[in-house]
Amino acid sequence: MSQTNQTWVTEFLFLGLSDDPQTQLLLFILFLIIYLVTALGNLLLIILVLADSKLQMPMYFFLCNLSVADLCFSTSIVPQALVHMLTRRKLISFMGCAAQLFLFLIFGCAGCALLSVMSYDRYVAICNPMHYPLIMTRKVCIQLAVGCWVGGVLVSIVDTTFTLQVPYQGDNKIAHFFCEAPALLALGSADTHLAETVIFLMGVVILLAPVSLILVSYGSIIVTVVRMKTTSGRLKAFSTCGSHLIAVTIFYVSAIMTYMTPKSSKEQGKLVSIFYAVIAPMFNPLIYSLRNKEVQRAFRNTIIKGPPCKL
Repeated sequence: MSQTNQTWVTEFLFLGLSDDPQTQLLLFILFLIIYLVTALGNLLLIILVLADSKLQMPMYFFLCNLSVADLCFSTSIVPQALVHMLTRRKLISFMGCAAQLFLFLIFGCAGCALLSVMSYDRYVAICNPMHYPLIMTRKVCIQLAVGCWVGGVLVSIVDTTFTLQVPYQGDNKIAHFFCEAPALLALGSADTHLAETVIFLMGVVILLAPVSLILVSYGSIIVTVVRMKTTSGRLKAFSTCGSHLIAVTIFYVSAIMTYMTPKSSKEQGKLVSIFYAVIAPMFNPLIYSLRNKEVQRAFRNTIIKGPPCKL
């Protein structure tokens, strides 16, 4: 096809979640509440882990990293979406869209990897408690966390590069509320098969591989818990694992539906993305830690009484 009459896209126009002003106002209020809870919850967890010496354990170290990823992940999407819900023309420059895509993928992919590392940490703690201090040393924890962040950066570079190398000419209306690879590729002026294949393969690395590790880890945990002699120990372990699996399910199922399944409708795609891009970052601190007794104790000591003075 000849593209001589088409101009290169310099900015994109989001179609958003709705055209109705009243619906957009309701969405604005809902998204604002979710973002405030997300920001406050994750910031609080980060402060508590850094301030309380009794939370200097591998589990909370990884939770702190996950909170950083979730906070940045949500911030790369929601504030701009909130602004667009109050404006008629939802515009973003090409470079702005590229930056959002790149940052969104870094923090999202790092979060994926951190969730799998956290499941491994729980597996070692419950299934091999005697060797836990020897296996999950400070050095190993730092290496695992760095690996998660480096993996997020590498996957983001690959996905962003292959998404943006597709020529965008003519149509610039994104049927979404933020710059996401599948929604952008739908506007490509050339064959997008290579980019879609690469993104699928990256999805195998950053989505299916971590999910497999999580399922194996929690499968082993469940077997170990069932064999526990004390009822209280079983209930505590099941409560912890159950809440973790809820968070994992919300994030991974919705992300896999977007990146690992055949092309779905545009409406379905942007609605599904709300779960992993907006809701999951809010639930993680609530499910993983703020209901934890140790975190509640740290909250009382740090926020109410204030951090201890060190002379």
